Amino acid sequence: MTATLPLAQDLFRAAYENRYTWDADFPGFSADITVAKNGETFTGHVTVGANLKPEITGFSNEEIFNAVKEQIWEITIHRVRRSFEDVHSKNTFTFGAKDEDGSQEIIVGGASAGDRYKIKNNVVSMVHRHIHGTVVTIDTLSVHDTGAGYLAHRYSSIYHNPETGAQIKPRQNFTDEYQEIGGYQILVKRTIEDENGTITFSLQNVSVPGASRSHAQGEQGAIQ
Repeated sequence: MTATLPLAQDLFRAAYENRYTWDADFPGFSADITVAKNGETFTGHVTVGANLKPEITGFSNEEIFNAVKEQIWEITIHRVRRSFEDVHSKNTFTFGAKDEDGSQEIIVGGASAGDRYKIKNNVVSMVHRHIHGTVVTIDTLSVHDTGAGYLAHRYSSIYHNPETGAQIKPRQNFTDEYQEIGGYQILVKRTIEDENGTITFSLQNVSVPGASRSHAQGEQGAIQ
């Protein structure tokens, strides 16, 4: 008997729902932040409320403040739990090409026509989306299985002009490390590398309301 292949939407939905996200009871967190860039070190503090709105203090350097603000937004927005229907109810999904490594392309139609994804081992291994007048392509190179969904560990991103195809800025390579604190996975270190150098964001003394302990840099258990 020939096995029934999953529909493209079913395959994509399973991988989408396999991502690690915070539940509705997530209480927020606070942390000290150290930013290292071009041999300089900057320190500050962030508090993220249960509403996921951040308060960032301590950075007098505007460039670094804006970099921290962007990364905190990225950290929180990707942990928000939104149902598949809320995000993709106006989209359609069909199978595209299949790579030699088993990655299955998913082509999006409907409201988000032009977007593409790849799925491998129940992980969204590639994202190609039109966002705010640009096209971003993100390739996930390795993940960590938390037992409650996966988190990207190593990945790269690159931006292009949707009309000309011209590259807008250098490819960036990311490495993320997480710590479980108070029953929630919290990012404690992000390293970003590109042709211009390396910038590292390290979160120390991370505290989640209701948690029994905080995380100090170097504590055993951070995801490598």
